Amino acid sequence: MHPIKLAVALLCASLAVPVLAQDAKTAKPAAPAAAKAAPSKGFTPPGQSANAPIDAIAVIVNDEVITQRELNERVANIVARMQQQKLALPDSAELRKQVLERIIVERAQLQLAKEMGVRVDDNMLDRAIARIAEQQKMTVQQLRNQMEKEGTTFSSFREEIREEIIMQRLREYEVDNKITIGEAEVDNFIAAEKAAASEQFELNISQIMVRIPENASADVIGQRQKRAEEVLRQLRTGADFAKMAATYSDASDALEGGAVGWRPGSALPPIFAEALNKLKPGQNTPIIKSAAGFHILKLVDKRSMADAAAQETVQQTHARHILLKVTPTMSAADAKRKLLELKERLDNKAAKFEELARLFSNDSSANKGGDMGWLYPGDTVPEFEQAMNGLKLGQVSEPVETSFGYHLIEVLERKSDDVSKEKQRAAARNALRERKLVEAVEDWQRQVRDRAYVEFRDESLK
Repeated sequence: MHPIKLAVALLCASLAVPVLAQDAKTAKPAAPAAAKAAPSKGFTPPGQSANAPIDAIAVIVNDEVITQRELNERVANIVARMQQQKLALPDSAELRKQVLERIIVERAQLQLAKEMGVRVDDNMLDRAIARIAEQQKMTVQQLRNQMEKEGTTFSSFREEIREEIIMQRLREYEVDNKITIGEAEVDNFIAAEKAAASEQFELNISQIMVRIPENASADVIGQRQKRAEEVLRQLRTGADFAKMAATYSDASDALEGGAVGWRPGSALPPIFAEALNKLKPGQNTPIIKSAAGFHILKLVDKRSMADAAAQETVQQTHARHILLKVTPTMSAADAKRKLLELKERLDNKAAKFEELARLFSNDSSANKGGDMGWLYPGDTVPEFEQAMNGLKLGQVSEPVETSFGYHLIEVLERKSDDVSKEKQRAAARNALRERKLVEAVEDWQRQVRDRAYVEFRDESLK
């Protein structure tokens, strides 16, 4: 994956939650209006003059079209990236189908997000891009120069990032927030971890997934299984895994050669972990069937990670804060200026921190005087944690900017302690959540795709 795109994926989880205009249960699929309203002849795409060459429609997705020009541009970008990463290119016709399928899935998700009111405004987008640049150790201008050097205009890059964040937020609402972890599951997970070997492993894996459509008939399931069997046959006769993934996989990582990356074994679905534990690096699993489809996994590499959680010592920080969010009525400059005024009152002992927090903070901790309790490393976003760690006891920070707004931070206490039972259970809960997310996201993406009205105007792309 392109390092900047990887930074986007890591960034999404720390952005503010979007406003949802309606509950997901009441949202209705878009009507297939384009099937009637967008004839294949005489159609002029937005932004194209009537005298320009007609850009043919490739596919209709609900009430929107995907044009041949859009498909060609995306294919060209992906070919350039795969060549840069030295990935073997699949057959051009198969590549076009793969790219088109990705666009269809993205378009269906963006349409659902629009119906539900998921938005990313320009201010949030600017902050996201600034953080991406920072993670890449660049200024925003240097990031802009790099993208344009690679042939991507900065305006199109901005919109791509906006769409990435929107889709991530939609997935969080539709999938992440609906995953529940019971206390009994946590107990069983911790017991299983203790019973396991003293060394745990992280696995670097790639995958090929042949999707099973929702409510598929036995004949369709049989056809998809035969496709997976053909892929496995070619792999066993020496075919390149990355090329086969780019050619045949229906997973979202297909055009990255199927690369999933490093995952703790405990965070994988048990059926996957069990099959991978039998492999040596470089080997592939047999076909694994899940609710989403047929999978072939490759163990790229394996590394141990010390399982010393019970002996690990960490620094905990007891802190409080005052948060001012950036809103249409409160600009970033206004928020920063207001916090400087509050800090001056605190420095001059003209007010108490907890009183100002109750009066001005936009955070749920306001009614507790801004008290956030004891914080472990990683409990807050990096900018907050870095500023907090640089404070002395009783010191109030300068205004600190994060994706949530601007903060004044005060450190009340610090202590070093063994990882608590609560922290161990939180880690177990996170591992179980990650395990469930793998299948849940794939299943949700399949449902969104299958519910969409899709009409191929170019039969060769089916």
